[in-house]
Amino acid sequence: MRDVLDVTKALADGNRLRVLMALGGGELCVCQIVELLQLAPSTVSKHMSILRQARLVESRKDGRWMYYRLPDHDASKAVKDAVAWVRHYLAESPEIVRDRKELDKILSIDREELCKGKCKS
Repeated sequence: MRDVLDVTKALADGNRLRVLMALGGGELCVCQIVELLQLAPSTVSKHMSILRQARLVESRKDGRWMYYRLPDHDASKAVKDAVAWVRHYLAESPEIVRDRKELDKILSIDREELCKGKCKS
């Protein structure tokens, strides 16, 4: 039951849902997520911690950069189903469509420049 509660809690926030949708396009640096959500790095860190605890995202550190992605094929059925459900029902949401356009702009910015002063390891 704990896994279901963790997933439910993680899905109960619009910013976390936006992150899950953004990660559908592939791995993102935390600085890119901060830029997309327009939230303080500490707030994004808390959101990412909740998503990680629920196993809805995976992370890796590469030097000073922290990256997040959707879980791979080894994820539990509950996690896979939750991610698929969110992605299906929010795909055409106006906010998600706006986020996709904004993310395209963010991805065109050099990561070094984007992350100056925004992110800490």
